[in-house]
Amino acid sequence: MTAKNHIVLFEPQIPQNTGNIARTCAATNAPLHIIKPMGFPIDDRKMKRAGLDYWDKLDITYYENLEEFMEQMDGRLYLVSKFAEKVYSEADFSKHENHYFMFGREDKGLPEEFMRQHSEKALRIPMNDEHVRSLNVSNTVCMIVYEALRQQQFAGLDLVHEYQNDKLK
Repeated sequence: MTAKNHIVLFEPQIPQNTGNIARTCAATNAPLHIIKPMGFPIDDRKMKRAGLDYWDKLDITYYENLEEFMEQMDGRLYLVSKFAEKVYSEADFSKHENHYFMFGREDKGLPEEFMRQHSEKALRIPMNDEHVRSLNVSNTVCMIVYEALRQQQFAGLDLVHEYQNDKLK
């Protein structure tokens, strides 16, 4: 089994965010895991539009609840939260193992009890907490997955495009 960076969304509420995250997952070969309930139907046109035509290139799994996901997860879990003490750039994602990055609901984050039980797995992105409650979840997913990929020397991704006859190959 090849190690991967997995993106986990806990009860996503905004279809456009989920669509943008799906596009990032397709671009980075990251499986997407969605823990229900979702705040919109899975066939929401806004979500489909944000993800463009990449849905067939996506490895996506749905879970009925957090417990089901935790039972099936097979790797190292990281919780991305503004309440974490450790900064994401201090974490070592270079080890050859599955990394699961969990992001909470846009309106409530991850469940407080779950965060307390797994506080040692929590990572934060530094920001000005005085003026902004949170960053957009699709932006944070992109930041975290690309930091992991940077530490992994962008394994499996194209670093250079080749041109042929003045056109992208």
